[in-house]
Amino acid sequence: MDRLDELAVFVAILDAGSLAVAARRLHRSAPAVTRALATLEARLGVRLIERTTRRLTPTEAGRRLGADARHALAAYSDALRPTTDAAPRGMLRITAPLIFGRRHVTPVVASFLAAYLAMQADLLLADRNLDMLEEGLDVALRIGPPADSLPPQHRIGEVRRVVVASPAYLSARGEPDAPAALARHAVVHVVGRPTSAEWRFRVGGRERVVRLAPRLTVNEIEAALVAVRAGHGIARVLSYQVAEELAAGALVRLLRAFEPPALAVSLVAASADPPSRVRAFLEHAVPALSALAVVQAEG
Repeated sequence: MDRLDELAVFVAILDAGSLAVAARRLHRSAPAVTRALATLEARLGVRLIERTTRRLTPTEAGRRLGADARHALAAYSDALRPTTDAAPRGMLRITAPLIFGRRHVTPVVASFLAAYLAMQADLLLADRNLDMLEEGLDVALRIGPPADSLPPQHRIGEVRRVVVASPAYLSARGEPDAPAALARHAVVHVVGRPTSAEWRFRVGGRERVVRLAPRLTVNEIEAALVAVRAGHGIARVLSYQVAEELAAGALVRLLRAFEPPALAVSLVAASADPPSRVRAFLEHAVPALSALAVVQAEG
Protein backbone atom coordinates (compact mmCIF):
# COMPACT_ATOMS: atom_id res chain seq x y z
CA MET A 1 0.00 0.00 0.00
CA ASP A 2 1.51 3.37 -0.96
CA ARG A 3 1.64 6.23 1.50
CA LEU A 4 -1.09 8.29 -0.20
CA ASP A 5 -3.47 5.34 -0.24
CA GLU A 6 -2.64 4.79 3.43
CA LEU A 7 -3.76 8.34 4.19
CA ALA A 8 -6.96 7.80 2.18
CA VAL A 9 -7.75 4.72 4.27
CA PHE A 10 -7.12 6.66 7.48
CA VAL A 11 -9.45 9.50 6.39
CA ALA A 12 -12.10 6.94 5.44
CA ILE A 13 -11.86 5.46 8.96
CA LEU A 14 -12.27 8.92 10.51
CA ASP A 15 -15.30 9.71 8.35
CA ALA A 16 -16.95 6.34 8.97
CA GLY A 17 -16.19 6.06 12.69
CA SER A 18 -15.98 2.33 12.13
CA LEU A 19 -13.43 0.00 10.56
CA ALA A 20 -16.17 -2.18 9.08
CA VAL A 21 -18.04 0.76 7.52
CA ALA A 22 -14.78 2.21 6.15
CA ALA A 23 -13.98 -1.17 4.61
CA ARG A 24 -17.39 -1.31 2.91
CA ARG A 25 -17.00 2.20 1.53
CA LEU A 26 -13.52 1.42 0.22
CA HIS A 27 -14.62 -2.00 -1.13
CA ARG A 28 -11.88 -3.70 0.90
CA SER A 29 -11.84 -6.32 3.60
CA ALA A 30 -12.09 -5.27 7.23
CA PRO A 31 -8.76 -7.00 8.10
CA ALA A 32 -6.99 -5.05 5.32
CA VAL A 33 -8.27 -1.75 6.72
CA THR A 34 -7.32 -2.77 10.26
CA ARG A 35 -3.80 -3.68 9.10
CA ALA A 36 -3.42 -0.35 7.30
CA LEU A 37 -4.28 1.55 10.47
CA ALA A 38 -1.93 -0.59 12.59
CA THR A 39 0.91 -0.10 10.09
CA LEU A 40 0.41 3.67 10.07
CA GLU A 41 0.36 3.85 13.88
CA ALA A 42 3.47 1.67 14.11
CA ARG A 43 5.41 3.81 11.64
CA LEU A 44 4.46 7.06 13.41
CA GLY A 45 4.92 5.59 16.87
CA VAL A 46 1.65 7.09 18.18
CA ARG A 47 -1.89 5.91 18.70
CA LEU A 48 -4.18 7.59 16.16
CA ILE A 49 -7.52 6.03 17.05
CA GLU A 50 -9.08 5.13 20.39
CA ARG A 51 -11.16 1.97 20.00
CA THR A 52 -14.39 1.52 21.99
CA THR A 53 -17.14 -1.06 21.64
CA ARG A 54 -19.42 1.40 19.86
CA ARG A 55 -17.23 3.82 17.93
CA LEU A 56 -13.70 4.82 16.98
CA THR A 57 -12.52 8.24 18.18
CA PRO A 58 -9.38 9.99 16.91
CA THR A 59 -6.69 10.98 19.41
CA GLU A 60 -5.17 14.46 19.27
CA ALA A 61 -2.43 13.07 17.00
CA GLY A 62 -5.11 11.41 14.88
CA ARG A 63 -7.04 14.65 14.49
CA ARG A 64 -3.89 16.50 13.40
CA LEU A 65 -2.97 13.79 10.93
CA GLY A 66 -6.53 13.69 9.63
CA ALA A 67 -6.49 17.42 8.87
CA ASP A 68 -3.11 17.17 7.15
CA ALA A 69 -4.19 14.07 5.24
CA ARG A 70 -7.31 15.78 3.90
CA HIS A 71 -5.20 18.68 2.61
CA ALA A 72 -2.74 16.28 0.99
CA LEU A 73 -5.47 14.23 -0.68
CA ALA A 74 -7.26 17.36 -1.89
CA ALA A 75 -4.01 18.72 -3.35
CA TYR A 76 -3.36 15.41 -5.09
CA SER A 77 -6.89 15.40 -6.50
CA ASP A 78 -6.51 18.99 -7.72
CA ALA A 79 -3.19 18.14 -9.37
CA LEU A 80 -4.78 15.32 -11.34
CA ARG A 81 -7.92 17.20 -12.34
CA PRO A 82 -6.55 18.80 -15.55
CA THR A 83 -5.46 15.41 -16.92
CA THR A 84 -8.36 13.19 -15.89
CA ASP A 85 -12.07 12.99 -16.45
CA ALA A 86 -13.48 15.12 -13.63
CA ALA A 87 -17.05 13.85 -14.00
CA PRO A 88 -18.31 12.29 -10.75
CA ARG A 89 -18.61 8.53 -10.83
CA GLY A 90 -19.44 5.68 -8.50
CA MET A 91 -22.23 4.79 -6.07
CA LEU A 92 -24.20 7.34 -4.05
CA ARG A 93 -26.24 6.09 -1.07
CA ILE A 94 -29.12 8.34 0.03
CA THR A 95 -31.89 8.03 2.61
CA ALA A 96 -35.13 9.98 3.04
CA PRO A 97 -38.53 9.62 4.75
CA LEU A 98 -40.90 7.34 2.90
CA ILE A 99 -43.50 9.75 1.48
CA PHE A 100 -41.14 12.71 1.00
CA GLY A 101 -38.61 10.42 -0.62
CA ARG A 102 -41.14 8.79 -2.92
CA ARG A 103 -42.72 12.05 -4.07
CA HIS A 104 -39.83 14.51 -4.06
CA VAL A 105 -36.39 12.94 -3.57
CA THR A 106 -36.79 10.17 -6.16
CA PRO A 107 -37.33 12.63 -9.08
CA VAL A 108 -34.28 14.62 -7.98
CA VAL A 109 -32.12 11.49 -7.79
CA ALA A 110 -33.38 10.41 -11.22
CA SER A 111 -32.56 13.79 -12.77
CA PHE A 112 -29.10 13.67 -11.14
CA LEU A 113 -28.42 10.29 -12.72
CA ALA A 114 -29.57 11.63 -16.07
CA ALA A 115 -27.03 14.44 -15.76
CA TYR A 116 -24.15 12.25 -14.51
CA LEU A 117 -24.09 9.07 -16.55
CA ALA A 118 -21.15 7.53 -14.65
CA MET A 119 -23.06 7.63 -11.35
CA GLN A 120 -25.28 5.05 -9.68
CA ALA A 121 -27.57 5.61 -6.69
CA ASP A 122 -29.03 3.53 -3.90
CA LEU A 123 -32.07 5.26 -2.36
CA LEU A 124 -33.31 3.94 1.00
CA LEU A 125 -36.74 5.23 2.05
CA ALA A 126 -37.73 4.78 5.71
CA ASP A 127 -39.74 6.70 8.28
CA ARG A 128 -36.94 6.40 10.82
CA ASN A 129 -33.54 8.03 10.85
CA LEU A 130 -31.08 5.43 9.60
CA ASP A 131 -27.61 5.62 11.14
CA MET A 132 -25.51 7.12 8.35
CA LEU A 133 -22.24 5.56 9.51
CA GLU A 134 -23.60 2.09 10.20
CA GLU A 135 -25.53 1.99 6.91
CA GLY A 136 -22.72 3.47 4.83
CA LEU A 137 -24.90 6.38 3.66
CA ASP A 138 -23.58 9.49 1.91
CA VAL A 139 -26.56 11.86 2.19
CA ALA A 140 -29.72 11.92 4.31
CA LEU A 141 -32.80 14.09 4.10
CA ARG A 142 -33.79 14.88 7.67
CA ILE A 143 -36.90 16.53 9.08
CA GLY A 144 -36.27 18.16 12.45
CA PRO A 145 -32.93 17.98 14.28
CA PRO A 146 -30.71 15.37 12.57
CA ALA A 147 -30.02 12.24 14.58
CA ASP A 148 -26.42 12.26 13.34
CA SER A 149 -24.04 14.90 14.64
CA LEU A 150 -21.98 15.01 11.48
CA PRO A 151 -21.77 18.20 9.35
CA PRO A 152 -22.51 19.70 6.95
CA GLN A 153 -26.24 20.35 6.93
CA HIS A 154 -27.94 22.11 4.02
CA ARG A 155 -31.32 23.54 5.01
CA ILE A 156 -33.82 23.33 2.17
CA GLY A 157 -36.97 24.54 3.92
CA GLU A 158 -39.47 23.60 6.59
CA VAL A 159 -42.68 21.68 7.20
CA ARG A 160 -45.27 21.79 9.96
CA ARG A 161 -47.24 19.35 12.07
CA VAL A 162 -50.85 19.83 11.00
CA VAL A 163 -54.16 18.46 12.30
CA VAL A 164 -56.56 17.42 9.54
CA ALA A 165 -60.00 15.94 8.99
CA SER A 166 -62.32 15.41 6.04
CA PRO A 167 -65.23 17.78 5.29
CA ALA A 168 -67.62 14.86 5.83
CA TYR A 169 -66.29 14.23 9.34
CA LEU A 170 -66.50 17.92 10.26
CA SER A 171 -70.02 18.15 8.90
CA ALA A 172 -71.09 15.29 11.17
CA ARG A 173 -69.04 16.06 14.29
CA GLY A 174 -68.16 19.77 14.11
CA GLU A 175 -64.74 21.41 14.18
CA PRO A 176 -62.64 21.56 17.39
CA ASP A 177 -61.94 25.17 18.35
CA ALA A 178 -59.08 24.44 20.78
CA PRO A 179 -56.73 21.50 21.45
CA ALA A 180 -58.68 20.48 24.56
CA ALA A 181 -61.75 19.91 22.36
CA LEU A 182 -60.04 16.89 20.78
CA ALA A 183 -61.28 14.88 23.78
CA ARG A 184 -64.74 14.98 22.17
CA HIS A 185 -63.55 13.74 18.77
CA ALA A 186 -62.50 10.51 17.11
CA VAL A 187 -58.71 10.61 16.83
CA VAL A 188 -56.58 8.58 14.43
CA HIS A 189 -53.15 8.39 16.04
CA VAL A 190 -49.95 7.49 14.18
CA VAL A 191 -47.11 5.97 16.19
CA GLY A 192 -43.64 4.94 15.04
CA ARG A 193 -42.72 3.20 18.29
CA PRO A 194 -44.45 2.38 21.62
CA THR A 195 -45.37 5.72 23.14
CA SER A 196 -48.17 7.46 24.96
CA ALA A 197 -50.89 8.97 22.78
CA GLU A 198 -50.38 12.71 23.04
CA TRP A 199 -50.03 15.74 20.78
CA ARG A 200 -48.17 18.94 21.64
CA PHE A 201 -49.57 22.36 20.79
CA ARG A 202 -48.61 25.98 21.34
CA VAL A 203 -51.15 27.75 23.53
CA GLY A 204 -50.56 31.32 24.64
CA GLY A 205 -46.93 31.10 23.57
CA ARG A 206 -46.27 28.00 25.69
CA GLU A 207 -46.21 24.31 24.88
CA ARG A 208 -49.23 22.32 26.01
CA VAL A 209 -49.58 18.53 25.92
CA VAL A 210 -52.97 17.06 25.03
CA ARG A 211 -53.41 13.43 26.00
CA LEU A 212 -55.54 11.47 23.58
CA ALA A 213 -57.86 8.47 23.68
CA PRO A 214 -57.60 7.37 20.02
CA ARG A 215 -60.37 5.47 18.28
CA LEU A 216 -57.74 4.10 15.89
CA THR A 217 -53.97 3.74 16.27
CA VAL A 218 -51.77 2.84 13.29
CA ASN A 219 -48.05 2.71 12.66
CA GLU A 220 -48.09 4.02 9.09
CA ILE A 221 -49.08 7.42 7.70
CA GLU A 222 -50.86 6.22 4.57
CA ALA A 223 -53.09 3.92 6.63
CA ALA A 224 -54.07 6.82 8.86
CA LEU A 225 -54.87 9.00 5.85
CA VAL A 226 -57.10 6.30 4.37
CA ALA A 227 -59.21 6.43 7.53
CA VAL A 228 -59.20 10.23 7.73
CA ARG A 229 -60.14 10.73 4.07
CA ALA A 230 -63.04 8.33 4.60
CA GLY A 231 -64.36 10.51 7.44
CA HIS A 232 -63.44 8.30 10.38
CA GLY A 233 -61.54 10.82 12.47
CA ILE A 234 -58.93 13.52 12.97
CA ALA A 235 -55.19 12.93 12.51
CA ARG A 236 -51.96 14.86 12.89
CA VAL A 237 -49.43 14.51 10.09
CA LEU A 238 -46.68 16.57 8.47
CA SER A 239 -47.83 19.25 6.06
CA TYR A 240 -46.07 17.80 2.99
CA GLN A 241 -47.91 14.50 3.50
CA VAL A 242 -51.31 16.13 2.88
CA ALA A 243 -50.40 19.11 0.69
CA GLU A 244 -52.38 17.83 -2.30
CA GLU A 245 -55.47 16.95 -0.24
CA LEU A 246 -55.47 20.35 1.47
CA ALA A 247 -55.11 22.18 -1.85
CA ALA A 248 -57.96 20.15 -3.35
CA GLY A 249 -60.25 20.57 -0.34
CA ALA A 250 -60.32 16.83 0.33
CA LEU A 251 -58.99 17.54 3.83
CA VAL A 252 -59.33 20.56 6.11
CA ARG A 253 -56.54 21.96 8.30
CA LEU A 254 -57.63 22.38 11.93
CA LEU A 255 -56.30 24.19 15.00
CA ARG A 256 -53.86 26.18 12.89
CA ALA A 257 -53.42 28.90 15.52
CA PHE A 258 -52.13 26.29 17.97
CA GLU A 259 -49.58 24.53 15.76
CA PRO A 260 -46.07 24.06 17.22
CA PRO A 261 -43.05 25.65 15.50
CA ALA A 262 -42.06 24.49 12.04
CA LEU A 263 -39.59 21.65 11.57
CA ALA A 264 -36.46 22.21 9.48
CA VAL A 265 -35.92 20.07 6.37
CA SER A 266 -32.23 19.54 5.61
CA LEU A 267 -29.85 17.50 3.52
CA VAL A 268 -27.08 16.10 5.70
CA ALA A 269 -23.78 14.80 4.35
CA ALA A 270 -22.00 12.00 6.18
CA SER A 271 -18.64 13.72 5.88
CA ALA A 272 -17.42 17.24 6.55
CA ASP A 273 -15.23 16.86 3.45
CA PRO A 274 -17.44 14.88 1.05
CA PRO A 275 -16.08 13.37 -2.16
CA SER A 276 -16.84 14.96 -5.51
CA ARG A 277 -19.81 12.65 -6.23
CA VAL A 278 -21.51 13.82 -3.00
CA ARG A 279 -20.68 17.48 -3.66
CA ALA A 280 -22.14 17.15 -7.15
CA PHE A 281 -25.36 15.65 -5.78
CA LEU A 282 -25.73 18.38 -3.16
CA GLU A 283 -25.18 21.07 -5.80
CA HIS A 284 -27.92 19.42 -7.86
CA ALA A 285 -30.36 18.53 -5.08
CA VAL A 286 -30.29 21.54 -2.74
CA PRO A 287 -31.68 24.06 -5.29
CA ALA A 288 -34.20 21.55 -6.65
CA LEU A 289 -35.59 20.58 -3.26
CA SER A 290 -35.49 24.16 -1.94
CA ALA A 291 -37.83 25.17 -4.77
CA LEU A 292 -40.55 22.71 -3.72
CA ALA A 293 -43.78 24.38 -2.63
CA VAL A 294 -44.18 21.88 0.23
CA VAL A 295 -41.07 23.18 2.07
CA GLN A 296 -41.71 26.91 1.71
CA ALA A 297 -42.14 28.92 4.90
CA GLU A 298 -45.68 30.15 5.44
CA GLY A 299 -46.27 33.86 5.65
